[in-house]
Amino acid sequence: MKQHIIVKLLIPLKIPNIPFWVDFIQDKSVSIECFHNQIDDIFHRHNLNFWITKEFKPSIGITFDSEEIQAGLDRVYRIILKHHADNILEIVKEIKQINLVENARPILIGYSDLPEYAVGMSSGEFFDVSRKQIFLPQAHLFSRGNPNIRVAILDTGVDISHPEISGAIDKSADFVNLTGLETSSFIGDFLDYDNSPDDEIGHGTHVAGIIAGKGLKMPKGVAPGVKLIIVRVLATLKDGDKKVGAGLIDNINTGIKWAVDNGADVINMSLGVRHEYGGLPHEEVILYALSKGVTIVAASGNDGTNDKYYPGALPGVIAVGAVDDNDEIAPFSTYGAHISLVAPGTNILSSFVHESYAVCSGTSQAAPFVSGAIALIKSYGLDNSTTVTDNQVKFILKNTSDKLDYRFKSEKGGFGRINLIDSLKLLQYQMKQNLSNG
Repeated sequence: MKQHIIVKLLIPLKIPNIPFWVDFIQDKSVSIECFHNQIDDIFHRHNLNFWITKEFKPSIGITFDSEEIQAGLDRVYRIILKHHADNILEIVKEIKQINLVENARPILIGYSDLPEYAVGMSSGEFFDVSRKQIFLPQAHLFSRGNPNIRVAILDTGVDISHPEISGAIDKSADFVNLTGLETSSFIGDFLDYDNSPDDEIGHGTHVAGIIAGKGLKMPKGVAPGVKLIIVRVLATLKDGDKKVGAGLIDNINTGIKWAVDNGADVINMSLGVRHEYGGLPHEEVILYALSKGVTIVAASGNDGTNDKYYPGALPGVIAVGAVDDNDEIAPFSTYGAHISLVAPGTNILSSFVHESYAVCSGTSQAAPFVSGAIALIKSYGLDNSTTVTDNQVKFILKNTSDKLDYRFKSEKGGFGRINLIDSLKLLQYQMKQNLSNG
């Protein structure tokens, strides 16, 4: 099995023609087999050969822009070993001791729990509780979403033929590629990059329906008028008797950057990983996304403990926990000081694979309610010739969410459960104030 090591330097090296790893995996006609003298010496000492690649592509052309440089994307490299090394952690430790190196780590796997789905359920009044809970029917009197607002869903892909969401898909890509890695536990499609983000297990399709479902045989999505950017970053991993979504953290990073560079206004990530080794997962690319004005929403996790999952625990990311029908914190909802908001996350009816429907519970379901809410806020602004910034969205949600107790912010509930009608009314008031003061 080939192994990959991610290395971030303090300054970029001036080595010409280093290929981007996404391209190199497909075409090795251009290969660079030396990097930096001190790093090269470590591999030679261990009798290992490698290829060096760049981790990220510039958004335009071959030169990184100021936001990419500020986030450090121009200083991140991927070393691909030609042969397996049993002492990979020892090698990483040695690399980290070099003065030029800011951080080094082996590639990591990120996961998204896939709870049991009740498939084939039909819509009814009971399953509409979640939408009424956030005052969605009233919010839809203000806006149902503007097609110029795009929500990127980084997940297991979608059922692109599902009637609830097929017309909403604007762009799509599949960044799952485990070529050269140990894949005996993976099933389905886990090789090659392409533009077909077919969902094999339903997680991403369920998320997409919550955000933009038309409401044909389920309650309407939060923002059915917006467009979706579908980015498949998780393959299907069999873990005993259950299946989980799993993908390389660094492939997910590539998917985040692609979504930003392709016009995402909001990114939904119903996935997460604990912090291991050096550096915080997704840190550089999340910083880049925020610098471009993209609002990022992530599920808090489903272990019911005080813990941190990334990207949700990164500064600037909206981490979402789950509440039940009675606005009580769901017992599975991971919590902590980084939690921003909560949203409905139990017994949620939405679209599923094979053009079907399913009911599921989890913070994976709560996060897209918030992503949809943000899309609706930005849409209402755009409908009225106003660009609503990431900071403005966070201010609105923080100050209009319904508090779960006497505190303005709590460890389990963040700033509270989203209230869409109050959010849109506050935005409307702010826009009127701006006009009167203009």
